[in-house]
Amino acid sequence: MILAIASGKGGTGKTTVAVSLALSLAEWHPLFLDCDVEEPNAALFLRPELTESRKVGQLIPVVDEEHCTHCGRCAKVCEYHAIAVIGTQVLVFPELCHGCGSCMRQCPENAIHEELNVLGTLEQGWAGTVEFAQGMLNVGEALAVPVIRQLKQWAIPPEGSNRPVILDAPPGAACPVVETLRGADAVLLVTEPTPFGLHDLRAAVQVSREVEASRGMSLPIAVVINRAGVGDAGVEAYCAAEGLPILLRIPLERAIAEGIARGETLVSIHPEYQPALAGLWDTLAARVRLGG
Repeated sequence: MILAIASGKGGTGKTTVAVSLALSLAEWHPLFLDCDVEEPNAALFLRPELTESRKVGQLIPVVDEEHCTHCGRCAKVCEYHAIAVIGTQVLVFPELCHGCGSCMRQCPENAIHEELNVLGTLEQGWAGTVEFAQGMLNVGEALAVPVIRQLKQWAIPPEGSNRPVILDAPPGAACPVVETLRGADAVLLVTEPTPFGLHDLRAAVQVSREVEASRGMSLPIAVVINRAGVGDAGVEAYCAAEGLPILLRIPLERAIAEGIARGETLVSIHPEYQPALAGLWDTLAARVRLGG
């Protein structure tokens, strides 16, 4: 099963849950992907030995001015407005380009070729029996989606995996989250019982359901409430109304906060969470087998 762990906002404890879940499944040699390529931090807790790395990026158009007739066909077919023809000058905007290749294929003079624009780095290794991979977007780059896509293609076997696969998604509800959720078998949303937590949980649920609708098959969604015992009952009421099972509640506790600040994991601070997290995985796997 491929499980994406997401949250509508940063700081809810998403990575705390993700790394401890991976460690709770260590006997199964899980694959852990840190897809938060703008601010990857799972390695601070898992401390992997990284043995492989590669540069990744996106192919962007390069115009051969000697053969270009400035007909404007490339600009007309680019739905992202990443290329513009102004008089006898062709402007390319790499920050807007999605690497679709339409401009190159549509050029009547074959005056466009593609070159790799390096966006970041992928790294892979092991943290004990947990296989680990992460992507890191270069500072100043705006496009996280190609790095996430290539991280998944690089690390997850094309034929699938019999091992647990855990995707630590970026926070929020934008395109990087959608890309992380694509191909997942289930989604675990981490939230906190506050009005802000409820607001962002709603957004994360909406994105998850849109991904479910786009692929035409069930995508089970479940919830973990972190810092339980504070705030109000709004998250509990929303989950009950939406039929979202709450599989784990982690209390607001000083010992947990201090341990996380020292780079410890939840299961090292409180080993009793290990069977609870393993049971959470089994519950979601059963829902996937039953089709939701």
